[in-house]
Amino acid sequence: MSKSCLILIGHGSKLPYNRETIEEFVGILRKGAKFESVKNCFMVINKPSIPEILDKLVEDGFTKIVLIPTFLAHGVHTKQEIPEILQEKRDEYASKSKQVEIIYGDPFGADERIAQVLEEKALKLLGEETDDVTKVQQARNLTAATNMYQTSMEIIRPLIKETLQKVPQNHVPVIERVVHTTADPEFAKLVVIKNSAVESGVAAIKSGAKIITDVKMVKAGINPTRVKRFGGQILTYVDDDRAIKLAKQESITRSAAAMRLAIKDGLDNSIIAIGNAPTAAFEISKAVKQGLVKPALIIATPVGYVGAAESKEEVTTLPVPNVIVRGPKGGSALAVAVFNALLNMAEEASKN
Repeated sequence: MSKSCLILIGHGSKLPYNRETIEEFVGILRKGAKFESVKNCFMVINKPSIPEILDKLVEDGFTKIVLIPTFLAHGVHTKQEIPEILQEKRDEYASKSKQVEIIYGDPFGADERIAQVLEEKALKLLGEETDDVTKVQQARNLTAATNMYQTSMEIIRPLIKETLQKVPQNHVPVIERVVHTTADPEFAKLVVIKNSAVESGVAAIKSGAKIITDVKMVKAGINPTRVKRFGGQILTYVDDDRAIKLAKQESITRSAAAMRLAIKDGLDNSIIAIGNAPTAAFEISKAVKQGLVKPALIIATPVGYVGAAESKEEVTTLPVPNVIVRGPKGGSALAVAVFNALLNMAEEASKN
């Protein structure tokens, strides 16, 4: 008897909610129970890749595999790159006498149901209420997303149990979120949380603190509506004309120039989230040591082999609350993960 599996193909992104959205789709489809298994894979950045998921399924005995790209319309990816990858795998399995049927489908295309979703989003921007059916579906989607996250946590927690047992309880949500974002349990050992960073970060969010990010990618990963409910705002200066001009005048990076502007505008009691630029971390560290600013929290997770590890270690020496990820590993997605963990905690605390 043949075993069938449905695979959703995502593009992949450094931003965590790209992968999380695909995983939410998978959770919804699993509930439908039309396929024996539903999985996801990605073209770039995220794992597993298309070849990796196919090899795993074939190893597990699946003989009929259906792949659907989660793209709106056809393009180079769906018409050329994915078919080439699939044909290579078909040839490989055939050469090994493995009876596997790989079926490739179309992207979403022009569909009335998608048009309805777009219409609802547009109406919401105008402040108009959606109908009851839509509200019910939104509730279902939220439940599915919550269930997917909880399932992920059930998988993650045993893998990092020893680390979690050694840290304060309020550090656990931050560490779990970082591991969930990276899909790498080793990150649990790299997260450093100092000077009551969790308590300070949650309090700052609840008080409507400014959120300063080093790059637009970090800003894009934070939901402005959720922050605004507390009276906060998210700012980044990297594209500010003043930062561009200052960078040229001082022969420094735009990220460093942007942080100087932010410092000048005032960063006391704010949250600073640095996910990409070591120079921004060095700049804020210098300002704190000089007594120019006293932020409520610094999140520093820049990635790279030049200055990233050193800049984060510099942040840990500061007498202000901070969260870092040790070593060269990191990235904007991790800064977002740490902040969103704190945002969740602030929202939960506000309910009590």
